[in-house]
Amino acid sequence: MTPPHGKVCKDHTYFSGTLPPVGGHRPAARPPPSPSCEVPMADSFATRDQLTVNGKTYTYASLPRLARHFDIRHLPYSLKILLENLLRHEDGGITVGREHIEALATWDPKAEPATEIAFMPARVVLQDFTGVPCVVDLAAMRDAVARLGGRPEQINPQIPSELVIDHSIQVDVYGRPDALDLNGRIEFERNAERYAFLRWGQKALTNFRAVPPNTGIVHQVNLEYLARVVMEREIDGTPWLLPDTVFGTDSHTTMINGIGVLGWGVGGIEAEAAMLGQPSSMLIPQVVGFRLSGRLPEGATATDLVLTVTQMLRKLGVVGKFVEFYGDGLQHLPLADRATIANMAPEYGATCGIFPIDAEALNYLRLSGRSEAQIALVEAYARAQGLWHAPDSPHAHYSATLHLDLGDVKPSLAGPKRPQDRVLLEDVKLNFASNLAPLVAHRTPASHAAEKALEAEGGAQPQGHHLAASPVARFRMRDADAELSDGSVVIAAITSCTNTSNPAVMLGAGLLARNAVKRGLKAKPWVKTSLGPGSRVVTDYLRQAGVLEPLEQLGFYVVGYGCTTCIGNSGPLPDEVSRAIAEHDLVVASVLSGNRNFEGRVHPEVKANYLASPPLVVAYAIAGTVNLDLTRDPLGHDPDGNPVYLRDIWPSNREIGDAIAATVGPQLFAQNYADVFKGDARWNAIASADGELYAWDPASTYIKNPPYFDGMTMQVGHIADIHGARVLGLFGDSITTDHISPAGSIKKDSPAGRYLIARGVQPADFNSYGSRRGNDDVMVRGTFANIRIKNLMLGGEEGGNTLYFGPDGAREKLAIYDAAMKYKADGVPLVVIAGKEYGTGSSRDWAAKGTYLLGVKAVIAESFERIHRSNLVGMGVLPLRFRDGQNAQSLGLTGEETFAVTGLEDGAAKVAQVTATRADGAQVQFAVDVLLLTPKEVEYFRHGGLLHYVLRQLAGRQAA
Repeated sequence: MTPPHGKVCKDHTYFSGTLPPVGGHRPAARPPPSPSCEVPMADSFATRDQLTVNGKTYTYASLPRLARHFDIRHLPYSLKILLENLLRHEDGGITVGREHIEALATWDPKAEPATEIAFMPARVVLQDFTGVPCVVDLAAMRDAVARLGGRPEQINPQIPSELVIDHSIQVDVYGRPDALDLNGRIEFERNAERYAFLRWGQKALTNFRAVPPNTGIVHQVNLEYLARVVMEREIDGTPWLLPDTVFGTDSHTTMINGIGVLGWGVGGIEAEAAMLGQPSSMLIPQVVGFRLSGRLPEGATATDLVLTVTQMLRKLGVVGKFVEFYGDGLQHLPLADRATIANMAPEYGATCGIFPIDAEALNYLRLSGRSEAQIALVEAYARAQGLWHAPDSPHAHYSATLHLDLGDVKPSLAGPKRPQDRVLLEDVKLNFASNLAPLVAHRTPASHAAEKALEAEGGAQPQGHHLAASPVARFRMRDADAELSDGSVVIAAITSCTNTSNPAVMLGAGLLARNAVKRGLKAKPWVKTSLGPGSRVVTDYLRQAGVLEPLEQLGFYVVGYGCTTCIGNSGPLPDEVSRAIAEHDLVVASVLSGNRNFEGRVHPEVKANYLASPPLVVAYAIAGTVNLDLTRDPLGHDPDGNPVYLRDIWPSNREIGDAIAATVGPQLFAQNYADVFKGDARWNAIASADGELYAWDPASTYIKNPPYFDGMTMQVGHIADIHGARVLGLFGDSITTDHISPAGSIKKDSPAGRYLIARGVQPADFNSYGSRRGNDDVMVRGTFANIRIKNLMLGGEEGGNTLYFGPDGAREKLAIYDAAMKYKADGVPLVVIAGKEYGTGSSRDWAAKGTYLLGVKAVIAESFERIHRSNLVGMGVLPLRFRDGQNAQSLGLTGEETFAVTGLEDGAAKVAQVTATRADGAQVQFAVDVLLLTPKEVEYFRHGGLLHYVLRQLAGRQAA
């Protein structure tokens, strides 16, 4: 991070060129400062001030002092934080110039984003699925910088970087008291290599700490413990105060916005650059204001609220924008509810969804065990900076506004395959019916035979079922009769960071379970039930409230502390259930308290997935099907045969509030986070290597030195036109990063499965794609390997296949990886063509890394999700956007053409020409937008990617 005054420290890195002047063209690049040069830090607007808190005096960049020059009273909260960041890092234009501060201070809410600024987060937070490849890259960069003449120790985080191991736990065992222990044991056996590698990182890297497994979900640990809200930092011997800002390698990093911390998810590539001291280049965004009024009614939860907010913001369109929540409704919105809303910013498409620092934020800091000194620091700084929010605070000016009366929120779910598709609870049955028809259009003859046999037997359909033609599987399991049909709920999971951080919905689920048990209700035997709390604090307050036991009686035993079903770590279904689904080709459902339900994500055998509040997860476990209306139909029957309705067992808001007041307190947080980095005996027993350079094991199938820097020199290239490219895949709308780089199970007959088997790994030990992200050989084979991805070149059939066109005119159906390797051998570049919202979902950098390693030079889509577009640029894959409402269908593209992309002008062009040539020589020509959005991105691209750029800067500085 650039020192705010004095001299440039040799341990920090900078842009090699200047940012462009506002409204002007990109100036000629200036050389980076040498390690020993002195550059005076600028303070053009005399904003340096001092603040004394807790008997200590700090320096800070004062926004009120800047207000002497500009009227910033109505600047949105989030932009004030960005403005402070610019003030603190102003350096005469090397990174931040006077003109950038002025542009942000005079922000026009209605203007389209056009001004590039540099943002430097105060810290980075990682989870293990995305964090392991980050540390792998850092280890590889240490090797590479040494080859280029630099020092390995130059590759070190320059800002606090904390990793929480939370994505590796799977629900292998459930519904029994020892599930937590057994799943943890299996987790350590599966991931020993990965964990040993992370322990090496703990020792070798400075400013890097890891929170061991089975502590909690990264975003909940971030909210409950890691977040500072206001940070202290010593710079050149002077103590400074600054806002806590954060980059995270998980898209749901935005959960921290709920407590007033500005942060968002980035790809691992961008996070690594930030860790190494590189500023992040961004355009000053538009900011949407979302006014909340009133309070939630009886029966409505924070989950219902966030699904409503998500639907509204998706409809408005907020991709690439900031969202701020304000209004008198904030005073009725607990911090946990705010965090729930902030968490799902990726689902509504925004960069962030932020709430201000106010009295409720301080209440939460106190509740979660933060020290009184830290709380005093937060309040004093927020008030001094004009970042404090009170009910009578003036509203900011926004680019657009929305309003929601909290009293209008109704019980809802979202599904069956997108989080923005909200469904009222009363409409779930109809929603499933409307989505079922296309899923059963190609039922196998075996399922029809089973259906006819059932009809011949006069078999009755299960209660609430609406399709007389649906096959039914009957079998015994757990000493009970099981009856599976379309719509049967086979997974009911209380999981994910979104809701398991929220005492209201967690205790609500427990109280509903208590009431259900009192009425003699049980979960259906075919439902795989699981409880994955976001932290150990949750288990403690559920136990203290006396509701953990009734949850367990319904099968909801704690299975682990981490991101389980929501990331696809749902584990196997019982054999009887899995067999019934396959034999009858059933469309079964899951209900989970998660934030993601994309196709193929939750479980490969479950095609309908609904997001719901934890209490509704429990309710659907009891009902056993989504083929009923829980607002009218009974959940089940008591031992006397009397119907029991959801309304009969739903706890009141007062009951829930009383339970929170009686059980949730600072002591729970203090005792659970006392030794958060220490880990248990299993963690501390892991042996790990020492040394500044990692000793790569060539036999490892988990950790491998990636090939990104092979053959790299100090020579910078240029952005060349593309000729003779073939289409690797032609896709429709909403292709997610799960489609591109799945996190779940590895099929044994897939390219990745065949690779592992050839290396002596048995299918039972495959683990998941997410856990194998430290090995590029596995991950490149898994790119576009999602079982639900549909390549329109093959008529939209599911699975990761494509058509390969050989130089001799041969045409062959192959796995995408196999086709890509043939094209690579032929020397043929590749393109991918897609529809709207390409790359939605998780911020996984492997969706871009895998694309790059397959040989894809460009992706042409109707629109891109923010993080994935940035990741593509960071890996040297060119994002291109169709113009004027055009798409592959309107242009008549089939994917069988040969493509040329011309007029790139070494990155100077904003529009390029694409020529698609058919086999008969006919051509289709169209223009595309070149989505290299800033001069910095152009420079990254010339270097071959962001990491290559950083490496050359470091190696060049050492050589100087």
